[in-house]
This record gives sequence, structure tokens and C-alpha cells, in this order.
Amino acid sequence: MKDKSLRSLIICLLGLLPIAMYLHLMSGQIELSFSSYWKALFDFNPKDTYQVLIREFRLPRMVMALVAGAGLSLSGMLMQTLFKNPLAGPYVLGINSGASLLIALSMMTGIQFFQSNFGLIGTALIGAMGAGLLMMSVAQRLKSQISLLLVGLMFGSFTAALVSMMESKAGAESLKSFTMWSMGSLQQVTFEQLPLILTTFILSVILVFLAVKPLNVLVLGEKSAGLLGIHIQRTRLFILGITALLAGLVTAFCGPIAFVGMAIPNLTRILFRTTHHTTLICGNLLIGALFLLGMDSFIQLLEGQFSIPLNAFTSLVGAPFVVFLVMRKIK
Repeated sequence: MKDKSLRSLIICLLGLLPIAMYLHLMSGQIELSFSSYWKALFDFNPKDTYQVLIREFRLPRMVMALVAGAGLSLSGMLMQTLFKNPLAGPYVLGINSGASLLIALSMMTGIQFFQSNFGLIGTALIGAMGAGLLMMSVAQRLKSQISLLLVGLMFGSFTAALVSMMESKAGAESLKSFTMWSMGSLQQVTFEQLPLILTTFILSVILVFLAVKPLNVLVLGEKSAGLLGIHIQRTRLFILGITALLAGLVTAFCGPIAFVGMAIPNLTRILFRTTHHTTLICGNLLIGALFLLGMDSFIQLLEGQFSIPLNAFTSLVGAPFVVFLVMRKIK
């Protein structure tokens, strides 16, 4: 795609973002004025019910839709470049499964790896990083991309079995908490946690931009990358660390969210028709955020009739798209 067309597409997506944010904020069952949002941010009155609703529910939910959509899309892009596989993603390759396993261990057995809010991110990060290292080790021994995906799915099944065993022994309260978390939700974050979440996310995005050069070279293949002066092992660990940070952050606070990390990077490549990662990073940030804002807005509109778990809804939309990608690849 020509540079002018790329700029036009990015400007169009940037223009859609504030519209999607506004629609998301207004999608709840209770109508709220713009002045209420302004006061909730800059002149907060804890006795005002509307301001409490905005500060504790509406704003954190919107911010997490942005962070989760953009973060999972970026982590999926990194996985697909690292493993040279368009069907790779944090969910399919077991990155989310590793994070979920340690969070389940923390929630249902009382084993705390860290304390405070950082504990949740740290626990998910260790699980995601461990799963990523395992998948990288397997990828070096397998030549077939399909075999790697099967190993990722089997690892997910294995961790799910371990979690089920823990669930059978867990107490009622911890089991309920974990079940609600595992459905995937953007409502589990408080306003006070947002600075930590946004700081971690922004740091991760900066690190992704710093990795643009090695990512662009990795597209040519590891041998070519080595000849061009890229330290392959160090680059792999760096990319894996960023992926674990992004996927771990989202999984910790939102639960497992399926198919976003696999589908959105492929959609971005289809729309932008480029392999340059500066463009792909911007595209994934915008399209991922827009996608999850749209999904969650629709969920909020239906809340009066019935409640849809976010993980189920993204699977419902993402699975047919992945089937389309597979069929497209076969043709």
C-alpha cells in the first residue's frame, strides 16, 4: 500500500477512536451527561451516585477496553513475527494458559507470589513468560507450524486440567472469584489501579517500538537476520518478554480473552498490506482498541436482556474469522 493510502487509513482509524470511546461511555443502561464525566474526573464528589458510577465503573471499563484490545493485538503480532506463523497468538500458543494457571494457583490455593496490585501482574507475567519459553523451546525442535499449534493447544488443555483439579478442591468464595475472572471481563479494575495499568502498558508499547528494526529483519528469516547483525537469541527473549508483559497484564486484570491476539494482527496485515512493523504496530494498536471497544459496547447494550461473557463473545466473532484465514491460506 502506498504511503499516502497508509496515512489516510491511520488518520481514519484515529478519527474513529474518540467516536468509539464516546459510544462506549454512553452504552450503559443509565444515561449520563458530559458534565457528570467532567466532574467525576476533576471535581469528584463521593456522595454523587452518578459520579461514583462513572469513576468506578464506566471510565475503568473503557480504559481497559483500550488497553486489552491494543495489548492483545500487539502481543499477537509479536508472536506471529517471532514464530513466522499467522495463526500464532498468546491464546493459541499457551501464553494466556500459563498466566491463567498461576493466577488460578494464587486465587484458589492462597499461594501468593507477590503482594498488592503488582502481585497480580507479576504472577501473570511469570506464568506467561514460562509458557512462552516453553513454546520457544518446542518451536526450535519442530519444523511444522501445525505441530507447534497442536503443542500449544495441548499445553492449554493440560493447564485447563490442572485448573479443574484445583477448582474441585477450592472453597466457594475463591471458586466463584476465579469463575467470574475466567469468563473475561473489563469490569474488574478500579479507578485507583488505572495508573499502574497505563504505566505498564505505555512502557510495553515503547519497548515494542524499540524492537521495530529486529522485527522487520526477522521477517526475512533468522539466517538473514543473523547475517545482518541481529543477535537472534537476545532478540527472541526481548520479544518474548514484551509479549509476556502485554498478555500477562491483560490476563491478570481482564481474564483470558480469546482470538483477539490471533485475528486482529491478521486483519491489520490484510488492511495495510505491509510487513513494516512501525505501520503494523500503529495499526494493531488502533484496530485492537476499536475492536474491543465495539465488542464491549454491544455487550453493554444487551445487558438489560442478558449478560454475555466477553471471552465467549470474542470467540463467537473471532473463530469464524480464523476459519476464513485458514481457508484463505489453503487456497
